[in-house]
Amino acid sequence: MTASLLKDSIGGVLLDIEGTTTPISFVYDVLFPYARARVKDFLAAQIKDEGVRRDIIALYEENASDLQKGLNPPLLRDHTSEPQAESIAAYVHWLMDRDRKSTPLKSLQGKIWEAGYGAGELRSQVFDDVPRALRRWREQGKEIRIYSSGSVLAQKLLFAHTEAGDLTPFISGYFDTHIGAKRDLQSYRRIAKEFNREPSEIVFISDVDAELDAAREAGLETLLCARAGNPAQSNRLAHAVIHSFDELFT
Repeated sequence: MTASLLKDSIGGVLLDIEGTTTPISFVYDVLFPYARARVKDFLAAQIKDEGVRRDIIALYEENASDLQKGLNPPLLRDHTSEPQAESIAAYVHWLMDRDRKSTPLKSLQGKIWEAGYGAGELRSQVFDDVPRALRRWREQGKEIRIYSSGSVLAQKLLFAHTEAGDLTPFISGYFDTHIGAKRDLQSYRRIAKEFNREPSEIVFISDVDAELDAAREAGLETLLCARAGNPAQSNRLAHAVIHSFDELFT
């Protein structure tokens, strides 16, 4: 299968972000350090916010689970004060060090980035071919959605504040870990239902072969996005490869 064969059969395009639409370096060298440096102060200032409190409750539950598993995470304190913010920040750093795809962690990061975008301190990056591809695909009647382990809020912020302008008008929907893990085939079946399409009418594009394997098993078409700087994938021969969105639906 080559990308050109998808032209007439695919109505839905499901996109990963990191390494697919956006350089991995932006995520790891800009976004993650920004959240890491500000999480303690953000928590101290926003600890009574309802959304932040929900994240904190979920982090306590995850922390208790880590303790039961013998993973020796930083202990969380039980009082609403700056020491609590400090202990939660230490646990957040611990989770980030392990690149944990934690739903409350990703939710909290999204809120911190929202403040950063709002203050003009963050401007997101996408590959040069992404804006023109999104525009072209929408003109062709394709339905474009995003699936990332980052929160829906973080996804919307990223595409709304790119160096190429606001790209959200081209995107019909967003999925995060609330729909399921990216390496779980059931996640892609749920996503297909949200698209209101047969799985075979959707192509998932990602830089991670394990995610593509799950999507393929669920019945989706798959493409491995092999951008410069992306880690090599051990199973890349199992999926057709593209290096740029310019190769797709032209």
